[in-house]
Amino acid sequence: MKQVHEIEHAFLGGHGYLEVICGPMFSGKTEELIRRVRRFQYAKMEVVVFKPHLDTRYEKNLVISHSLQEVQSVSVQGPLEIKEYLKNAKTEIKVVALDEAQFFSEDIVDLAEELVQKGIRVIAAGLNQDYLARPFGAMPQLLSNADFITKLLAICMKCGNLASKTQRIVPSVFPTLLNPVLIGGSTQYEARCRNCYEGKI
Repeated sequence: MKQVHEIEHAFLGGHGYLEVICGPMFSGKTEELIRRVRRFQYAKMEVVVFKPHLDTRYEKNLVISHSLQEVQSVSVQGPLEIKEYLKNAKTEIKVVALDEAQFFSEDIVDLAEELVQKGIRVIAAGLNQDYLARPFGAMPQLLSNADFITKLLAICMKCGNLASKTQRIVPSVFPTLLNPVLIGGSTQYEARCRNCYEGKI
């Protein structure tokens, strides 16, 4: 409850902050991001949601959760496009949301810090680990810099226990180092607990 109170205080005080939502696949990260975005929208604050162009699972200009909740978004190649978009925005953006933040380059960390210093609230959602249980992309640094962290758990699709891992259930077409990213859903991945997690298949 203390964390929620601190976030509300930052919101009311008009200060910028960095919040990171993380966890394995199917833990509700995007759904939680959308929930936060809608709260700011209800408060009539200008919000923009960015997603990496790599994520082509749904509509280009929509962020859609596995539970089919959705919010308008802007598909970008990387942090430079985000910076350019904000520079040319016709209204003053108060909140920047980043979905699938693990797919952005390391420059996203510096951009997030720059935006926070300008008084913008930045909310990033992403996988903290890849399917080999390795730190994923810029997420470790975002988590290290975060003012607030929400770590979500899924339900293990094998035994029903709480799951903190993402299991790839289809073999890699290429060697792991050449094919670290396979964007997909329940036909490619499962949420697994520590006991059921198998690592590389």
